[in-house]
Amino acid sequence: MDAFFASVELLDYPELRGQAVVVGGRNVHLPQVQADGSRRFARLRDYVGRGVVTTSTYEARAFGVFSGMGLMKSAALAPEAILLPANFDAYRDYSRRFKAAVASIAPQIEDRGIDEIYIDLSDFAEDSLSLARRIKQAVFAATGLSCSIGITPNKLLAKICSDLDKPDGITILRQDEVASRIWPLPAKKINGIGPKATEKLARLGIRSIGELAATPVDFLFRHFGQSNGAWMHRVAHGIDERAIVTASEPKSISRESTFARDLHARQDRAELSEIFTGLCLRVADDLKRKGYASRTIGIKLRYSDFHAVTRDITLPVGISTGAEIRKAAGECLKRVPLAQKIRLLGVRAGGLVPLNALLQPVAAVQAELPF
Repeated sequence: MDAFFASVELLDYPELRGQAVVVGGRNVHLPQVQADGSRRFARLRDYVGRGVVTTSTYEARAFGVFSGMGLMKSAALAPEAILLPANFDAYRDYSRRFKAAVASIAPQIEDRGIDEIYIDLSDFAEDSLSLARRIKQAVFAATGLSCSIGITPNKLLAKICSDLDKPDGITILRQDEVASRIWPLPAKKINGIGPKATEKLARLGIRSIGELAATPVDFLFRHFGQSNGAWMHRVAHGIDERAIVTASEPKSISRESTFARDLHARQDRAELSEIFTGLCLRVADDLKRKGYASRTIGIKLRYSDFHAVTRDITLPVGISTGAEIRKAAGECLKRVPLAQKIRLLGVRAGGLVPLNALLQPVAAVQAELPF
């Protein structure tokens, strides 16, 4: 999906089309309706806090504002950009709509998150271009949103090609076109080659996918290890044998919150307690919605000096309610130092088991918790 979260917002605020719009942050107010019926929007320059960009329109990206960037840093790049709060309930709704629309045409789908899927089209006799157009039309009819599609022999190349003609693009690539169309691209276009690997490749004089493909595999072994080196060699040549995975089990479910200011376990106990309880309840809601209970509950703290600690506890039986999760997470809290101020708190549920399995309530934790 094209700039998915931002595009969903523009359905509610069509007057912002063509403008630099950023979605994200904490405590960002909804637009105010003026006396003449127009809406007054918050500007990025006025934001103060630790929030990050959830997404941005392509106009904002032209200023260098991308997902995951701090909003204060983004404000220096695009101070006049419109700032909107995130609405994840709406994004999940539109995610379900676009996936259902695709499934009505091509049901073999691998879900890769809220705004991206892989589709197996190998059994279709229909030519690729008309098939892509039909899928795009179905998505637009269901959501009013555009998507970009890459149709290629495998998932690796499809991922790359879906980004080559955004927004509202269709890219079709044959295996014999890898050298002419893929090799000139930067190595970082390969999903799995992140910033650190990109930087290391650049130091070795390897910047494009073609240069990576031309690098002797023994050289890659020496610098990246045998497993990673072999993988780099394969993907640079457009080789990917992974099948579409239509069903998978989640390994864990987590929620975390970065605070607007650093909080102290004693001085800010009431506020921390409220946040902690809220995280546990949200994890419980996620477990219920996905049909799981958890046998391992963990916490994550990041202190004001950015040092992070984690603790977890494994239970004899699975739990799923907010109260049970809070009690178990509270046991973990008692095992971490709380002298420093805290900037982030997270709660994680692992060891997932189907909710319809036999569950027994965990005995209440009577000990007084830090918050």
